[in-house]
Amino acid sequence: MAAGTTPAPAPTGHPQRWLILGVICLAQLTVLLDNTVLGVAIPSLTRELDATTSDIQWMINAYSLVQSGLLLTAGNASDRYGRKKMLVAGLALFGAGSLAAGLAQSSAQLIAARAGMGVGGALLMTTTLAVVVQIFDDGERVKAIGLWSTVNSLGFAAGPLIGGVMLDHFWWGAIFLVNIPVAAIGLVAVVALVPESKNPQGDRPDLPGALLSTVGMTAVVYAIISGPGHGWTSAQVLGSATVGALVLGVFVLWELRIPYPMLDMHFFRNQRFIGAVAGAILVAFGMGGSLFLLTQHLQFVLEYGPLDAGLRTAPLAITVIALNLTGVGARLLPRIGTPGTIAAGMALVAAGLAAIAVLGGRHGYGGMLLGLVVMGAGVALSMPAMANAIMSAIPPEKAGVGAGVNGTLAEFGNGLGVAVLGAVLNSRFAALVPTVVGAASLPAALAAADGPAERERISDAFASGLQTSQLVGAVAVLAGGLLAAMLLRRAERADSPRPAA
Repeated sequence: MAAGTTPAPAPTGHPQRWLILGVICLAQLTVLLDNTVLGVAIPSLTRELDATTSDIQWMINAYSLVQSGLLLTAGNASDRYGRKKMLVAGLALFGAGSLAAGLAQSSAQLIAARAGMGVGGALLMTTTLAVVVQIFDDGERVKAIGLWSTVNSLGFAAGPLIGGVMLDHFWWGAIFLVNIPVAAIGLVAVVALVPESKNPQGDRPDLPGALLSTVGMTAVVYAIISGPGHGWTSAQVLGSATVGALVLGVFVLWELRIPYPMLDMHFFRNQRFIGAVAGAILVAFGMGGSLFLLTQHLQFVLEYGPLDAGLRTAPLAITVIALNLTGVGARLLPRIGTPGTIAAGMALVAAGLAAIAVLGGRHGYGGMLLGLVVMGAGVALSMPAMANAIMSAIPPEKAGVGAGVNGTLAEFGNGLGVAVLGAVLNSRFAALVPTVVGAASLPAALAAADGPAERERISDAFASGLQTSQLVGAVAVLAGGLLAAMLLRRAERADSPRPAA
């Protein structure tokens, strides 16, 4: 070696970090698939469990809301007691909940099982990203989070496809039982490969905060789900919304006063953190709600079977994988910066939603295909950039808490998207077909229809409601992108050194 030269520093991450990343991504994918896998099973659940639209929404939201309420506590626990321990516990609980869900005999049992799966999912969601931050050094962390984000995005998009394959060959319970061998493999791999890491000075779990956040979010979403059926000004809806707002207000006050808050409110003084979080919520809102409605449209209106419906949502997942694995987003990020990347990505997501609404009419799939591809491009650009922005604003020793904040708000956005866009659809549908407004679901309305002309009118009303709800999602995502970019740009300007006088 020539004198005066310095060898390039060797990577300081864990020697098996890429293999560990694969194990973590497997666990993460299993959890995320359960956010969307139920979409293609809606017709089967409606028939076999006599599930109403509200039941279906609660089957989805029970999982998301329990996860959302517990993610922050799980993040605190993983930082203090060990991230490997929390991964093991999460995989075990998730597998047990999947078994209960697959064997459920009623809507109530399935909702309860989904809530139990949410407990295991909360432990997994917080620890996967926290472990990634711990085992990769600064030079490789961006690439690792990008791959983690690819799986994160894929989980939302691939659920309908996997659910369709399972339902084409098995009964609806198989979409949950398939999780059990995956959880078992993940459990063995985590025990053998993942190193333990924790922050001995970590804060103890904030159980009152977890209870307050769960109750508050559940009450708010319940009001949104109940609005179309009971009326937005009814005592039930207004009472639930009021309780939710008050409880969430108490939660904020509680977090500000205690020495070990589940959610450190000082994070929200960081404009970089706020901008990234706003983007994550709105992307999850648009994707979660739109995929929930799109799978119903493909089956109920265009009359595709479960497998065909799942295949027709696959272009979204394929686009995300292709763009992230080829590194398009990673190369674009240094050129236009984090704010520009997030704004461009979310504008594409909004454009995709609008294309599905305007072009994905009742008689064709071509417009939906275009919209799904455009949405996939937007997700591939925006989600890795947002995850990096969030985690870079959190101290490394608080990686579990940071992952908990990221996951909590993204899960809340997903559940809220299902609730809000579902409520918009139901309200529009009820306004267009008031004669069947008492019907609990589209199949029930079609069954009660008097002749082919009436069924045609009902299907057209459902398609119109879908269009309205997708446009609402597009506006929300676009607004979130602009807000996130503005806040991140302002934060970068504030952090940049000022020239000397």
